[in-house]
Amino acid sequence: MAALLMAVLPSCAQKKQIDEARNCIKNGKDLDKAEKLMTDLLHADSANRQKPKIYLTWFDVVVAKYDQANEKLYLKQKYDTVAFFNLTRRLYDIAQSLDSLDARPDKKGRVRPAYRREHASMLNQLRPNLYYGGTFQVRKGAFREAYDFFHHYLDADNQPLFTGYQYATTDARVPEAAYWATYCGYRLADADLTLRYSQQALADSSKTKYVLQYMCEAYQRQKRTEAYLETLRKGFQDYPEYPYFFPRLADYYKDQGLTDSLMVIANRGLGVNAENTIFLLAKSIALLNSERYDECIAVSRQMIQLNDSMPEPYLNIATCYLNQALALELQGEPRRNRKQLHKLYTDARPYMEDYRRLMPDDRQRWAPALYRIYLNLNLGKQFEEIDRLMK
Repeated sequence: MAALLMAVLPSCAQKKQIDEARNCIKNGKDLDKAEKLMTDLLHADSANRQKPKIYLTWFDVVVAKYDQANEKLYLKQKYDTVAFFNLTRRLYDIAQSLDSLDARPDKKGRVRPAYRREHASMLNQLRPNLYYGGTFQVRKGAFREAYDFFHHYLDADNQPLFTGYQYATTDARVPEAAYWATYCGYRLADADLTLRYSQQALADSSKTKYVLQYMCEAYQRQKRTEAYLETLRKGFQDYPEYPYFFPRLADYYKDQGLTDSLMVIANRGLGVNAENTIFLLAKSIALLNSERYDECIAVSRQMIQLNDSMPEPYLNIATCYLNQALALELQGEPRRNRKQLHKLYTDARPYMEDYRRLMPDDRQRWAPALYRIYLNLNLGKQFEEIDRLMK
């Protein structure tokens, strides 16, 4: 009898709490209290989490709260916007938990969910609130909260509760919601969240280049070099003049000593825009590293004509002249090559001095070069100044 009483008493308490919550719904009062009664039941005993009636009552309480909030908004009365959107999100969570219990096979193995059709139909009408709740949080800069709204919006397509709705193919807003989820993951510096919906986000053609950029950042965080490079190449192929993809791809090829690959993408970019100084700079570097000095000088001079405030072409031209002078010096015939060497150092001087003017803090590059130039041109005053700097 004692064991029986111990089993009956909790059951009576649960019925009392459920009945109390139902009365709150009926009267439209104390709905916060009613919701707490249900959440307390779920937290009090893990066995309660297997009882559909508790979830159903909780769902109905939140529906009542939603209806009251919706009425206030309709009447333009003051109401917490965030709380309103959160009610929709909470309804999705409760309904999906209830559906997982409601869809359990009966004794004969049959699956006959009693609430799925009604709840799915209702939540489908409220679905836009998840999207707008997400965009509202984005505007506030609350990216984790925003992400959760978009996750609920997109994950509905994977939930048995919404079987037959096929949101991935029927909802035109899915790519845009996926973009915002990807953006939130990027702003949170969370690679997994960034990539979760990135493939769906690529379908939003107005934002594809941004999605590819966020994917690149995520792959870098995950140290997935091949995926990173593949996405950079895709981005450069489709958006050659977007400022993100080409510079990083070019830097990778340069750092890895892949001069031929650097030349290929530089020429491809110049085929799109022959006056793009970023593409010209990459070609200039590739030519310099290939020891094609005369071509490098010609390309670098073209860059200066287009933009005389870029420091790199001055450095590249001066380096070409200095490398040519070094090659002559290594021949070991100083008298024979004196005039040509003098001309090379003379030609290098103004470009290296311009580079110094534009990049005064980059002393490790211009100081040794000017030391060598002034020494070979017998410029005593200039040489002494550089000598002091280097010491």
